[in-house]
Amino acid sequence: MKKLIIATRASKLALWQSNHIKALLEAAHPGLVVELKPIKTTGDKILDTPLALIGGKGLFTKELEEDMLAGGSHLAVHSLKDVPTKFPDGLVLAAVTKREDPRDCFLSFKYASIEELPQGAVVGTTSLRRRMQLKAVRSDLTIKDLRGNIDTRLRKLEDGEFDAIILATAGIKRLGLIDGVKYAVPIETTVMTPSMGQAAIGIESIDDDRVLELLSVLNDEDTMIETTIERDFVDTLEGGCQVPIGVNAKLDGETVEVLAIIGMPDGSKSMSKSITALAEDYEEVGVELANEFLSEGADKLLAAACKMGEEILKK
Repeated sequence: MKKLIIATRASKLALWQSNHIKALLEAAHPGLVVELKPIKTTGDKILDTPLALIGGKGLFTKELEEDMLAGGSHLAVHSLKDVPTKFPDGLVLAAVTKREDPRDCFLSFKYASIEELPQGAVVGTTSLRRRMQLKAVRSDLTIKDLRGNIDTRLRKLEDGEFDAIILATAGIKRLGLIDGVKYAVPIETTVMTPSMGQAAIGIESIDDDRVLELLSVLNDEDTMIETTIERDFVDTLEGGCQVPIGVNAKLDGETVEVLAIIGMPDGSKSMSKSITALAEDYEEVGVELANEFLSEGADKLLAAACKMGEEILKK
């Protein structure tokens, strides 16, 4: 093949990621031409309704997948945390690139940390996972919905709509925006466990051997091991409902350390575990950990969290 077409969202971060992948592919395969095909997804169009109420993560991938299946493109470049754990027939997760910093980031122009926020401070996030963990450490905080691209979110913070906001460290680093905020502090994973796949770029493609061979150079084995554990954990637990789940796997030589948490969006109740497993067993670790949670009543907690999450998002 002499040409590949990348279906991509048109946001600044999505275009950065797609251009990054384009450069890697063209460097690895001299003579290969890689083109970008920007597509506006449902998730980009709907800015006034929390996505969890109308379809969740798949709203950022659906139109890109339709274009690939229709023959309009060969691959799509995603933030892996936005990619559902199931793929339509004919599409696969072809590669996962080397991970950036997976932590969430506290951002504020006035306060240096979560601890320094005043009583009742307004914090912006659309994530039930982040809401849960913020409320667990500071039940007094006022959490308000935050939509829009990264530039829009940072502008709202600077304009004083929020005392602080929480974003993924990787995204603001990739766009070179982290130095533009007075206080930009990554939050340790023991305080705020990230979303599955956070900080990794996932390459979804058509299931074609020629395409998969070209894309194989992008895959980072360590990141694939970590994110496979995380995605298997969520896939086993989630059951189709948007619920607060944090999970982070980190390789350390021949072992992998996994942090996982589930709970109520208001932080009133949660279950968490920290385990160490053999890296060679990564294909079983996520499922086994999820089953441990389920054996201790996680299904009931998640069902209650689902109901509460829907009520919060409708407000």
